Amino acid sequence: MKEPIEKIAELYNAETTENGGRYELTLAKENIHDAAAYLKREYGYDFLLEMVGMDYGDTLGVIYYLSQSTNPAPLLVLKTSTEKSDYPELYSVCDLWDSAEFYEREVYDFFGIMFINHPDMRRIFLRSDWNGYPLRKDYDANPELNPIPHRNEFLVDMERVPSITMSMGKEIETTRSLFDHDEYIVNFGPQHPAMHGVLHLRVSLDGEVVKSVDPNFGYIHRGVEKLCERYTYPQILHLTDRLDYLSGTINRHAFCLCCEKALGLEVPERAVYIRTIFDELTRIASHLLGWGSMCMDMGSITAFIYGMRDREKIMDIFEETAGGRLMANYSVIGGVANDIHPNFVKRVKEFIPYMRKMMKEHHLFFTGNPIARGRMDGIGYLSKEKAISIGATGPGGRASGWRNDIRKIEPYAVYDKVDFEEVIRADGLTFDRYVIRLDEIEQSLRIIEQLIDRIPEGAFLNKPKGVVKLPAGEYFQRVENARGQFCVHITSKGDAKPYRVKFRSPCLTLVSALKEVAPTHKIADLIMLGASFDYVIPCIDR
Repeated sequence: MKEPIEKIAELYNAETTENGGRYELTLAKENIHDAAAYLKREYGYDFLLEMVGMDYGDTLGVIYYLSQSTNPAPLLVLKTSTEKSDYPELYSVCDLWDSAEFYEREVYDFFGIMFINHPDMRRIFLRSDWNGYPLRKDYDANPELNPIPHRNEFLVDMERVPSITMSMGKEIETTRSLFDHDEYIVNFGPQHPAMHGVLHLRVSLDGEVVKSVDPNFGYIHRGVEKLCERYTYPQILHLTDRLDYLSGTINRHAFCLCCEKALGLEVPERAVYIRTIFDELTRIASHLLGWGSMCMDMGSITAFIYGMRDREKIMDIFEETAGGRLMANYSVIGGVANDIHPNFVKRVKEFIPYMRKMMKEHHLFFTGNPIARGRMDGIGYLSKEKAISIGATGPGGRASGWRNDIRKIEPYAVYDKVDFEEVIRADGLTFDRYVIRLDEIEQSLRIIEQLIDRIPEGAFLNKPKGVVKLPAGEYFQRVENARGQFCVHITSKGDAKPYRVKFRSPCLTLVSALKEVAPTHKIADLIMLGASFDYVIPCIDR
């Protein structure tokens, strides 16, 4: 690990620091692209996990979290900054990692940083006519500047693509149309029951064949990261449940872990076991809904009802102990909100054999169905290399042969104390993404089975004293939610409210994967392909 650090420091005059076991390199903005390219080419940093836009007061900046797909545990952090002006600029890295295309658009949308050589510098969540950049500290939130619109955004505005390129040492600003004037464009969503949320796809067609897909986000953007700057740490917890509402318990766990790491707060072992069981029940419930939804997209309403029937048993268990169903609201900083219900162990132990029996039914009912297999076999290929470049973590990436399960890579909670398999499939096709979630349900059952009789006695909460204030610094935590690597970045100034919170959405990159696999396939396959990646739109819009 030290070799690339020393090399980058030598070649690009980078300042080196260590933070929580991670090396951080601070570079001048002129060197960021070349240093990133060198790390990828010479040392195999082929996975851009996250980009965090920052307002440092006098300057604007970006933090890049990099990893090697062959050795994913250590993270390398690059930092750079640019002047705080009306037109701040940095060099794009989207030619190195496909995931940077959406990440850089997000930074531009909220901080106004233009990325030189990025092919598509449109806003990604806010309307093109929005005034200002909301995550800057000097943002003017006067509602008169951005009144509630009474009309939809014009399509011609949505399809006007600006970019800045360098030629002969000079910047050239250009604007192009996203589609040719003679292309046939069809709108999918945002209000459509099979879009799995309010996602708007502009699809270019050649007859029935998809030529290209342009996703449009932001229809339920709630400004969660901006809200975090106004909330105390315990208040932020309820926002985390509502990002990916099907992985809410796991996302909430991630934020608690990040705060606990910063505070040096030891969580009672009883709470750690309970959290892990809740996480795996959440994963099963999410996969059941994802499986049922995908089957429904292929015409099987019965499968959807079966999935919801089995998921309901988990919701009942949550409700009895936590009080909530979809939003369990259970993990808190220091442990869990209350102890488990006296029936909890019994009901969970009854659920395990029931779910295994139902899994056989699901496979018999749909997996082996020749019509279903005909729809999925040979469709939607995503290579391992492309999955890594896009950043498609979770089942979507593991179906392409990429080992990226954080529970194995960087175990948290009690995942280092249980025996389970990281389910991997090699073909990267729609069927692989379909069946891998059913296989993961069995692994979650294995984990729960090993833990349910081992929940230790003792306290369920080590409550922090007084007002929660994280020490000044930057903190980062990643967990494995039902759709991939969910990450929390917190920048603290030592106050009761964070200076900056950034959530890494695994779903944003999964829509990038849809853009990759949909072209050349029939329009009838488009919704099924999206369902195979199982993205959840509130997780993207945040």
